[in-house]
Amino acid sequence: MALGNSRQIISNQSDIHEKLLTVLEKHRRSVFRRHYSEHTLRAFDTVVEWRREHGSARAIILDTGCGVGESTAFLARQNPDALVVGVDQSGARLGSEFASQDNYCLVRADLVDFWRLAIEAAWQLEKHWFLYPNPWPKAKHLQRRWHGHPVFPRLLDLGYCIELRTNWKIYADEFCYALNTLVGKKRWGVELWQPSQFITPFERKYANSGHELWRVISQQN
Repeated sequence: MALGNSRQIISNQSDIHEKLLTVLEKHRRSVFRRHYSEHTLRAFDTVVEWRREHGSARAIILDTGCGVGESTAFLARQNPDALVVGVDQSGARLGSEFASQDNYCLVRADLVDFWRLAIEAAWQLEKHWFLYPNPWPKAKHLQRRWHGHPVFPRLLDLGYCIELRTNWKIYADEFCYALNTLVGKKRWGVELWQPSQFITPFERKYANSGHELWRVISQQN
């Protein structure tokens, strides 16, 4: 995935989706009640036990949609005193149901269910990373983007230190708008991002393809 052959994102949107605010308000008022998947319940229990063995009091960092786990390993090296959990829905990308090394682990789980279980367990994240999620660029697919999902308003229960990276500015703008709308003030901002070191295969590929990279970061502690 290091080759620079990635196509630019094409969308029938030119700005933030006109229905994003309506979707956010609807989801903020509703309760997502889907039954947990059995494999995610088992995966979460495995991570809880892993945390217990490695020190549950240590700060925890969540790498949502970690892919092959390159970013998780990087974040673990950068934060040796923390425990880093990389979660991805694809066993093919991870290569196993669960694996751990040093201060990080990689686990296959349904991301939405994993978030909900973490919220129920009162996790407070030192940081929550969203690195190059699927953009779902067609306007009709707004609710397939993370900020359009019914559970998104609850994610702030895990903590406000959130960073998103993407190669589609509209996704960054929408994600930032959604977060700021949920807290009622401008806490997050969007900026053009030029990494000095690539931390995911997608980041490397998009940069080598000449794409602009964007990130959403908190502007307040």
